[in-house]
Amino acid sequence: MKKHYLAALLATGLVTTSFLAPLAQADTILGVYAGVEGWRSETTGNFSEGNGTSESFNFEDESLTNFYVALEHPIPLVPNVKIKHNEIEVNGTTTLTSGFEFGDTVYQVGSKANAVSDLSHNDFVFYYEIFDNSLVSIDLGFNIKQFDGSIAVTGTDGTNTISEKENFSGYVPLGYAALEAGLPFTGLSVFFEGSLLAIDDSKIQDYQVGVAWEVIDNMAVDVAIKLGYRSLLLELDDVDDITTDLEVEGPFLGVQVHF
Repeated sequence: MKKHYLAALLATGLVTTSFLAPLAQADTILGVYAGVEGWRSETTGNFSEGNGTSESFNFEDESLTNFYVALEHPIPLVPNVKIKHNEIEVNGTTTLTSGFEFGDTVYQVGSKANAVSDLSHNDFVFYYEIFDNSLVSIDLGFNIKQFDGSIAVTGTDGTNTISEKENFSGYVPLGYAALEAGLPFTGLSVFFEGSLLAIDDSKIQDYQVGVAWEVIDNMAVDVAIKLGYRSLLLELDDVDDITTDLEVEGPFLGVQVHF
């Protein structure tokens, strides 16, 4: 991972701590949130090894799963924490109109190539509640995306069928914001949650918007159904020798439990 990613992380953490911490309104009780989301996604875009020629693939629609847990506490200056695992594996095919080099192989012009892209990653979110009442809550902080994925391409070099697989990993820091506004006397609320990084030629944009319906609300547990739309844009510029311009987007349905 390039050194400027680490510098950006440190800068983001210092800015967040210095300016947002005094604004944080700590919860009066300890809260644990856990949730799972099913995501019906559509993927578009291209990728390459390093700064080589990119190739676009026709990716299949996929049903993906994400799950998370968050801890909110009343301790001043210490951020709340959310950990989210994103399982993202997409498959695509293309007929090559030019030679495509991936790994140590140049795939034949006019041949069919298949790609399996594992973009699964973890989000480590550290945030402060800068505003929180019965109707509106606003969270600000930063998110560290931990990638440990791979891209595999299967095709032909002209005479033989061959498969090349390239792994990539790294940590990418992003700014983070979340907003939720309740609709009085309905049990409904609208929400936004997003993370963003734009540095040099790389850009990551991950956001979701939707509606939540609280179906159970008592002293022991709250349960909400969440319906919305999520978009994940991955424009990685030669990160661990992988360059991507991919967007994964579509509707999701989830359940969240609050203890």
